[in-house]
Amino acid sequence: MMRKVAIVGAAQTRFEPAKPGVGFPDLVFEVSRRALADAGLSSRDLQQTITASQDFWDGRTISNFAVSDACASYLKPESKVAMDGSMAVLYALTRILSGAFDNALVVAHCKMSQGPQNLIYNAVFDPIYQRHLGIDSRVCHALQARAYMRKYGISAEQCAAVAVKNLGNAGKNPFAPAGRELTVAEVLSSPMLADPIRVLDAAPVADGACALVLAEEGMARRLGRKPVWITGIASSMDAYYLGDRDLAEPVSLMRAARRAYAMAGIQDPVREIQVAELTEHYSYQELLWSEGLGLCGRGEGGRFVESGASALGGRLPVNPSGGVLSGNPITVAGLVRVAEAYLQLAGRAGEHQVEGARRAVAHGTTGPCGQSHCVVVLGNS
Repeated sequence: MMRKVAIVGAAQTRFEPAKPGVGFPDLVFEVSRRALADAGLSSRDLQQTITASQDFWDGRTISNFAVSDACASYLKPESKVAMDGSMAVLYALTRILSGAFDNALVVAHCKMSQGPQNLIYNAVFDPIYQRHLGIDSRVCHALQARAYMRKYGISAEQCAAVAVKNLGNAGKNPFAPAGRELTVAEVLSSPMLADPIRVLDAAPVADGACALVLAEEGMARRLGRKPVWITGIASSMDAYYLGDRDLAEPVSLMRAARRAYAMAGIQDPVREIQVAELTEHYSYQELLWSEGLGLCGRGEGGRFVESGASALGGRLPVNPSGGVLSGNPITVAGLVRVAEAYLQLAGRAGEHQVEGARRAVAHGTTGPCGQSHCVVVLGNS
């Protein structure tokens, strides 16, 4: 029988537009220490550390080298995942399931404020055919937003409704810096970045870190706190070149969701999931990813948010924490989604708690226009 693995501790920094007086090791030490304490463990109990960081964002090669001492990995195995933090959870989980380890600290950090956003993201693209065009995150995601909106009749007002909902939710989250009450009209009147994406449709620059502690069943139960189990997980990657895929169809997300749901025994996510935390760097993405995860039908993302179903207090709240639009850095964003889903099921989400939540789905993505996705299903049993 496959081992059961639970999340037993979590910690986040407060995310801010810039943390000029705080270095990467400081961020990582803060959340590592607090996550271990939250789990009731010490550094001596820890068996392995999985870090998530990226050389381009950190401005150095082998970016994990700068934080290895800060994450309790002295004389212990430490591995780096240079993708979204949700994928570091997948990697840590597989190492525990192998039987080689009984626990893991997963920690992700990023200081987006320390580099030119467009140049760093431009490095994602092919150096021969695409990079010299100057394409970056805003440009490529604007292409995806327009393709999705045109294909399914999604309106700018429906995308703006996501920003209104999520930034409103963020006001209840002490870790989120960008929380505020907005109207759709205010979102639509904010400056245009890349048509159809406006300033308030896009996640702001942010610095911070997040950490989780995972443990196998025996250890999780001995710690005393009611554990939250990882019941399903999967990742999938789509084609690299944007022209090789239909940007309006989240194929790799649907594939990952299907596998994660099958592992968790979920047949109808709309009925069986009570809360979702999705990585939406842009407002349209919450609609598109909600469809890819089966939280609503294809092309129904706009009506899903308009109906209030995805609001805090709705039938299936999406991003009650405020999501990435509230200010979570790249690389860290997906790990925060898993941490927030954990807090919901542990009944520790504070003012943005979804009452009665028993199952949650968390999602991370990396690569241009959702090239890669990771889906994590959590449950109380």
